[in-house]
Amino acid sequence: MGMSVKKSKEKSAKGWSASGGKKSASKSVKSKGEKIAKTYSVLRGMRDILPKEERYWKKLYHSIEDLGQYFQYGRIETPLLEEASLFVRSVGKGTDVVDKEMYLFEDKDGTKVCLRPENTASVVRAYIGNGLWNQSQPVKLWYYGPMFRHDRPQAGRYRQFWQVGFESLGSSDPSVDAELILIAYDLYKDLGLSVTVRLNSLGIPEERERYRNELVSYYRSKRSYICGDCKNRLNRNPLRLLDCKAEECRETKDNAPQIIDYLGSESKNHLMKVLEYLDAVEIPYQLDHALVRGLDYYTHTVFEFYVTDIEGGAQSALGGGGRYDLLAEQLGGKPTPACGFSLGLDRIVSAWRENLTKTNSEVPREKLDIYLAQLGEEGRRVSLRLLNDLRASGIKVGFNFSKSSLKAQMELADSAKVQFVLIIGQKEVQDKTVIIRDMESGIQEVADVKKVEGLVKRKLGRA
Repeated sequence: MGMSVKKSKEKSAKGWSASGGKKSASKSVKSKGEKIAKTYSVLRGMRDILPKEERYWKKLYHSIEDLGQYFQYGRIETPLLEEASLFVRSVGKGTDVVDKEMYLFEDKDGTKVCLRPENTASVVRAYIGNGLWNQSQPVKLWYYGPMFRHDRPQAGRYRQFWQVGFESLGSSDPSVDAELILIAYDLYKDLGLSVTVRLNSLGIPEERERYRNELVSYYRSKRSYICGDCKNRLNRNPLRLLDCKAEECRETKDNAPQIIDYLGSESKNHLMKVLEYLDAVEIPYQLDHALVRGLDYYTHTVFEFYVTDIEGGAQSALGGGGRYDLLAEQLGGKPTPACGFSLGLDRIVSAWRENLTKTNSEVPREKLDIYLAQLGEEGRRVSLRLLNDLRASGIKVGFNFSKSSLKAQMELADSAKVQFVLIIGQKEVQDKTVIIRDMESGIQEVADVKKVEGLVKRKLGRA
């Protein structure tokens, strides 16, 4: 190829580094009086998301972004840090989120603040504070980011966890509920996950209060048959009794009064219209009288998404949401009907990867268009400039400037399955040319470095 490689004359003496110091052993040795630096581990309940997982998260984000754009939702970013009272008022006292799980502390000015445990309340605060109620309604927003809860770590559940959420504020029409369920359903579908929607209605506060009183009366008569947690919920948050998973409470829960029997005609009609919309788009669903969700602000429709594995068994919920028509007024705004959902991304990625393994499939790695190989310092310098020019043209280029061996770089190009490799060595630098090698045929041609961009585009069929 007419290239020469200048060998480095900078060799180290045996047993010594190029800087003149003796080579250190691979194992650190503590001298007398010397302190060994502390090594750090990730905090309990936290985790690192490493580059090998990137293609899953990137594909997931792009699917979310596409759905947001298609269904005309605008992205909103809210701060990680909020006033603690925002969630006390919205999520509610007596909930595990507020009483046990919030990362709560005092700011330097004495304000009680917390890391956001969820984002619906933050979105409603932003809707009120930024005057979004003055815009054409409904205002449709989506978010993506980390939330924080001091929960017990377990598989798929972290203390810093990632959520995506879609919120529609300003319309009470049942079609909004169905639209949001459809968006979440389509996201799972894009990932190849089969899900079933479980729904219930919590009606309006007056209906829920009548039901709550009946539920408390029923559970008090069964107090000796329920677990300790349910005995506490009985006084603090009775609707959460229906969330209990303890085997000893199963029969009591199965025979408990159902909220559907306490709903008025308007609430029942709203639920039926949501179901009719879901039938129209053929989304599978189940009515679940025990579904109440964990937050105080819900009214009318509540729903959760359960992914079904290949054998057809139901797994744990990967997200959910519902209607919260009273929350804006509760936070100081004017009455604003609203509906939304949030999905736990950590658990979605886990379920998705498990499904890919079972189906012997995988998320494709990002495809490179070409590979850029170089030799020598001058070759790297010219290659760096060419790399940047090609990036501006939208050409995806593989490269590794730390590799000095052409053989090693060609092996990387082969593993990347690119059809063309650009090669720049010392002779090419002098001649201001680039060698273009076809990896299938082995044919090489020399091109002017100024014309290589257009030539590559033609070879890739993009001219």
